[in-house]
Amino acid sequence: MEDTGDDSRVLETEAGHSTFDGEDIYAEDGSIRSDFLMHVGAAIADGDLLFLRRHVARLHESEMGDLLEAIQPEQRRQLVSLLGADFDLAALTEVDEAIRLDIVEHLPNEQIAAAIGEMDSDDAVYILEDLNQEDQEEILSKLPFTERIRLRRSLDYPESTAGRRMQTEFVAVPPFWTVGQTIDYLREDADLPESFSQVFVIDPTFRLLGAVDLDRILRTPRGTKIEAMMRETNHPIPAEMDQEEAAQLFEQYDLLSAAVVDENGRLVGVLTIDDVVDVIQEEAEEDLMRLGGVGDEELSDSTIETVRSRAPWLLVNLLTAFLAASVISLFEATIEDIVALAVLMPIVAGMGGNAGSQTMTVTVRALATRDLDIHNAWRVVRREAGVGLLHGLAFGLMIGLVAGFWFHDGNIGLVIAAAMMINMCAAALAGIMIPMLLDRAGADPAVSSSVFVTAVTDIVGFFAFLGLATWWFAIR
Repeated sequence: MEDTGDDSRVLETEAGHSTFDGEDIYAEDGSIRSDFLMHVGAAIADGDLLFLRRHVARLHESEMGDLLEAIQPEQRRQLVSLLGADFDLAALTEVDEAIRLDIVEHLPNEQIAAAIGEMDSDDAVYILEDLNQEDQEEILSKLPFTERIRLRRSLDYPESTAGRRMQTEFVAVPPFWTVGQTIDYLREDADLPESFSQVFVIDPTFRLLGAVDLDRILRTPRGTKIEAMMRETNHPIPAEMDQEEAAQLFEQYDLLSAAVVDENGRLVGVLTIDDVVDVIQEEAEEDLMRLGGVGDEELSDSTIETVRSRAPWLLVNLLTAFLAASVISLFEATIEDIVALAVLMPIVAGMGGNAGSQTMTVTVRALATRDLDIHNAWRVVRREAGVGLLHGLAFGLMIGLVAGFWFHDGNIGLVIAAAMMINMCAAALAGIMIPMLLDRAGADPAVSSSVFVTAVTDIVGFFAFLGLATWWFAIR
């Protein structure tokens, strides 16, 4: 970035980060520096447009996104209002949904339309899809006809599909063009995308025929026809394909970009690696959140929204806890006679729960990445059963010795060792079988596996420990 002539200024480093007073705006831990936040806060409070335009409006969109997440909600609205047309709306693609909606709701549709007209189509769709239908229509009506049709087409595709993620700006030429014609077209047409790595080849009906890499075009004689050098497009992606499946294709075939086609094989857009990286991160975060039973919760959500997000699975967990408690109630007499059982019960259930969670996490991730399927499922089940058995033997022996010495009773140690082995095996099998069964039934294993695996390990753990103790001490 150019020098503003101010002693404290935001510049661009070779690494791409902006600097404030000649230093990176980020602290060592990756957060935005507190002194920069302090200056921004003061400038917002004072309405210092000069400072904001020189040092904030110039930030990269990802840096602006981090800044918006770091400041208070009322400061966000004031900052966007003060910057006006200097605020890069693309920064809203870098923040979570709650912040994005909060800012957009306070912007006039005219300003949103003007900003969207300057964005890549995929970023524009990302902003528009969160708005209500009335605002969408009003904003789209203010755009040029061609841009309006492109965005409408993307918005018509279901959420989380390749059609929603694609860019509708691409370069396509007919097969009978020569390399020279193509190069002249690339030089002269002002409506081409800012960056691209492939030129697609289409017929008069826009059906995709193939593609040519840009570097090959530049190294081929001008008289060569495009159809003589084009190759079949690497794995064209149906617009209706789920974005996670599309990301898996990129990962499997090391793609940098891929054509997106409609149900008739016509080229409608292009999916690029930068979009796919966002998808991979988004899907990984989503799976992690769902494993914890918190759904689509975000840090910017309100207290009430967070309570609503977490409550359903806590309720399910409460019901399964009652099942485990009912198992314990079956052995009240035994617990009254042998108090040590009440002390040791949580160890068996807790170890089983942790072991089941380990297996479940690996299984859910393997199902998501399609590394686990019907062809290798039995082998993986056998492996996990073996792991559970060995863990059960090792930790059962360990806790058995500790419990025997602790309560001066070898029988207690023997019972808890056997119960530990049984529950560790059950935990391993539940951790792999429950996600697989849920996946086969069409449910999302990331959402519902945790509660059921915990229920199994609690019930089996309590029943095995208390049942074995009741039987063993009855025959002694």
